[in-house]
Amino acid sequence: DGVAQGRGIKCSLCTKVLKKIQALAGDNPDKAAVAAALQKGCQVLGRAMGRLCQRLVKKYQDQITDGLQNGDMPRDICNAMGICRS
Repeated sequence: DGVAQGRGIKCSLCTKVLKKIQALAGDNPDKAAVAAALQKGCQVLGRAMGRLCQRLVKKYQDQITDGLQNGDMPRDICNAMGICRS
């Protein structure tokens, strides 16, 4: 159905964004490194996706930061935020 498909798109976007942010933040990032990566990660997606990304980041910044600092996989972080279904 439409909702599941929309969620699938959001899920792949979330995973893609977090992979990018994870790469930008590097191994063992501190809060500042993650914050900088969040900003940069959204900018590389272009305007439409970038806006979606910004909203995602604003809403879930703490969860994303904690997840990345814990070394969680992007897919797991998106699952934890309820964007992806495991």
